[in-house]
Amino acid sequence: MFDELSSRFEDAIKGLRGENKISETNVDEALKQVRRALLEADVSLSVVKEFIEEVREKAIGAEVVRGINPGQKFIEVVHQQLVEIMGGSNTPLHRNKDEPAVVLMAGLQGAGKTTATAKLGLFLKEQGQRALMVAADVYRPAAIDQLRTLGSQIDVDVFSLGNDVKPEEIAAAGLAKAREDGFDTVLVDTAGRLQIDTEMMEEMVRIRSAVTPNEVLLVVDSMIGQEAADLTRSFHEQIGITGAVLTKLDGDSRGGAALSIRKVSGQPINFIGTGEKVEALQPFHPERMASRILGMGDVLTLVEKAQKEVEIADAEIMQKKLQEATFDFSDFLKQMRLIKRMGSLGGLMKMIPGMNKLDDGMLKSGEEQLKRIEAMIGSMTQAERTQPELLAAHPSRRKRLAGGSGHSVADVDKVLADFQRMRGLMKQMSSGGMPDMGGMPGMGGMPGMGGMPGMGGMPGNPGQGKGANRGPNNSRRHRPQKKKKGFGDL
Repeated sequence: MFDELSSRFEDAIKGLRGENKISETNVDEALKQVRRALLEADVSLSVVKEFIEEVREKAIGAEVVRGINPGQKFIEVVHQQLVEIMGGSNTPLHRNKDEPAVVLMAGLQGAGKTTATAKLGLFLKEQGQRALMVAADVYRPAAIDQLRTLGSQIDVDVFSLGNDVKPEEIAAAGLAKAREDGFDTVLVDTAGRLQIDTEMMEEMVRIRSAVTPNEVLLVVDSMIGQEAADLTRSFHEQIGITGAVLTKLDGDSRGGAALSIRKVSGQPINFIGTGEKVEALQPFHPERMASRILGMGDVLTLVEKAQKEVEIADAEIMQKKLQEATFDFSDFLKQMRLIKRMGSLGGLMKMIPGMNKLDDGMLKSGEEQLKRIEAMIGSMTQAERTQPELLAAHPSRRKRLAGGSGHSVADVDKVLADFQRMRGLMKQMSSGGMPDMGGMPGMGGMPGMGGMPGMGGMPGNPGQGKGANRGPNNSRRHRPQKKKKGFGDL
């Protein structure tokens, strides 16, 4: 997401490199690029105009201190303004002391409202709260069944009265149930429409009157861009929203919705959806999103993802195995599945500063290579997983493994050789050395992943490394001398 917007911002900053100071002339030239970037990202025109004027005013009056060039100072001003336009800081949901807090989920059909309700239910559960999801969408076929299915997957209760009861009555009965059973939060999933209409808004007003919600969250599809401004304005004027959930940010989102919602409604974006899985919901942090838009990465979110998935005891065990070079294929398989739970490889890599320019084809190739390695490990016996030396010593085992995984013996030999070499490198690193980690498998020299934050020194993936840069007869191919930064360099 935001790749095109990030590229445009970088073009704007290039014009200021080599300048001695920020002036009206060079700022105006940079702001032309910024304006073009925002308009192409489908940001609301009124928001673009205000943003440009505020950046111009702050940039021209900014003092450029010694050691900082005008381009860097301009980035700082733009970053600060992006943070401000998106709300300044994360806004948590309201909580009540003596009775359940009510959250009303609103939005158009197709925005992912029911899924967002379940994601929020799981998020609250992980925060130690008891949430009750109320199925008040009585129009869309299977909407109630969808919410029940999602509720059973995440072990969050769902309340419904079927399709023949008015939505406002279902919402009121759900709140009564929550009060009776001591729930902390009630999430009311309402019906969406293909477009904003009077009937829809009147129904939302009736539901709001029936339950008096503490929060009214507008679920917005980030793909709609500039339309988000009109949608937000209409909902806010007629029912009064208190915040928003921005969905589908893992798709081809250009960023317009994220930059328009807060400015138009004055209400914050509380959460963002970053995938189809129920776990793919994150609190929205404007400062982190601004950093990602400007290509600075988002290490804090990456660390939080890792800490959420990794137990300290497991990390300590893994660290010991790396130090003693006893890390085996079972451990590696566990690490690969851990990455999958955290999200796509491409999404994770682009959270690292400087990695936003990685080619999508390279990332896709790396993910495919990880799948091939997983298939090979799946074809191993338990003894072979824990004792890779058995494969090295017996060609017949490697031949059987190749047939079982659908790959060639040469592929198996390469993965095995890289894995053994990786264990040696990890042991060397634990002794104070800092060897070249090579690259991710199948990624043409993409930096290694040793030491991912919060993961106790996750190993680099086999399949590339130095061995992958050797040609026939084990001769060295040409490789750039400049060392890139990888996970291990953070």
